[in-house]
Amino acid sequence: MRPRALILTLILVGTFWFLTTRGNWKLKQVLQPLTSSGQLWSDPVTAHGANTFDADEQNNIDLYKTNHLATVNITSVVYQRDMFFQVFPTQGTGSGFIINEDGEIVTNNHVINGSRNITVTLSDHKTYKADILGIDRRNDLALIKIKAGRKLPFVRLGDSENLQVGQKVLAIGNPFGLEGTLTTGIVSSLGRSLQNEDGTALEGLIQTDAAINPGNSGGPMFDSKGNVIGINTAIYGSQTRSGEAGSIGIGFAVPVSRVKAILEEYRTTGRISHPVLGVSRVLFVQGDLAEALNLPASGGLLIEGIDQGSPADDAGLRGPNRTVIVGMYRLGVGGDLITAIDGEQVDGQDALRRSINRKRVGDKIDLTIFRGGRSTKVSVTLGAAPEAL
Repeated sequence: MRPRALILTLILVGTFWFLTTRGNWKLKQVLQPLTSSGQLWSDPVTAHGANTFDADEQNNIDLYKTNHLATVNITSVVYQRDMFFQVFPTQGTGSGFIINEDGEIVTNNHVINGSRNITVTLSDHKTYKADILGIDRRNDLALIKIKAGRKLPFVRLGDSENLQVGQKVLAIGNPFGLEGTLTTGIVSSLGRSLQNEDGTALEGLIQTDAAINPGNSGGPMFDSKGNVIGINTAIYGSQTRSGEAGSIGIGFAVPVSRVKAILEEYRTTGRISHPVLGVSRVLFVQGDLAEALNLPASGGLLIEGIDQGSPADDAGLRGPNRTVIVGMYRLGVGGDLITAIDGEQVDGQDALRRSINRKRVGDKIDLTIFRGGRSTKVSVTLGAAPEAL
């Protein structure tokens, strides 16, 4: 072999040896950190395995897998009249959640209010007609039932009495008809009040920044353990192109304690009733107006009307016996002035309604009244409103 050819052969052999031994080791040193750490690429099986989710993500996933099966879509048909008095149907949608295997479902009253035709769609897309078992207009709640002919998945009712601002919450519902949607957030505040559609106030609401949109109404709000702590009910929102309000991160839920109360009453009496005192009209007077009527300046609720035969009437509360004009006001005077309710000073026009809304039929309400120049206490047992369901 020629010397030049021999030298070239030795160079090629040496290069091959270097690449397959030391060079390969260095190549491995470069590639191994990239592949084993997953920085550039990774095994698809490993990438989507359960071990890649952090604890919070896994909690969301597990909670959704269990509880979305018991969250339902509710479609209701309400018949209305147009400007020509022609009857036409309108359809609304909302959410709800199954509370037992027999098919009882909790939702908002405004989701089914006035409807003659309620359809419930389960997570498996099967639909059923629903019957109304009872409603609680004060708290915008309704209890309905479907007959599925099988045992249904259901949620656990938790505790809303010990909630803390900042704790995690999760909402499942059907915003804009997008069924089975999960959103997360925190409890933003507690004890919020909001005016209801009929002009009454919803009180003691949970405020959250979890995204709640039209269609979420009636759906469940969960804590991180998967227990229902509220019923998604209302939002502050901006107008969308369709004219509906969209979420801006301020939503409200009725505490689950209200649901437990109406369920207990329904199990006991077979109905959901509305407590009533029988004081039909009151006027909040204070300061100069109160003094002009020879009443304490600290003020209170002046009774303007009492329903005959009501608990208030039976307890001896008195309404006006004459009418006077004070400034721009025409007032019925001579009746009792309610200065305190259950030991708390009256602070506004809606104080009596707020107190009654926290009670049930058969509960007592203790009133401090000013009559004939002195204060006295009267205890009244609340009755049931005639329209109770």
